[in-house]
Amino acid sequence: MIRLSAKVQGHVQGVGFRYWAHHTAQRLTGMGGGYVKNLADGSVEVEAEALERAPLQAFLAELHRGPAQAQVTAVEAHWEEEVEGRHLAFRVV
Repeated sequence: MIRLSAKVQGHVQGVGFRYWAHHTAQRLTGMGGGYVKNLADGSVEVEAEALERAPLQAFLAELHRGPAQAQVTAVEAHWEEEVEGRHLAFRVV
């Protein structure tokens, strides 16, 4: 399993970013589980898992864009390879 952890910064709270990210993860073929949640500093935290890197890379590209109402200024991404899966589904926290 491969895991992507990302912190998305900018105008990303109060614009439907979490639900957009959930929907985006659901529609990408090959995505496993994960979560998206707001952080106290105004950013959004995302964790996603998949068996292959390609769907996670596509998801990361989408996170850089965000929904139309958002203004993403930075995305910090961290990759982990060969990890044990810890998510059964993708959820909004």
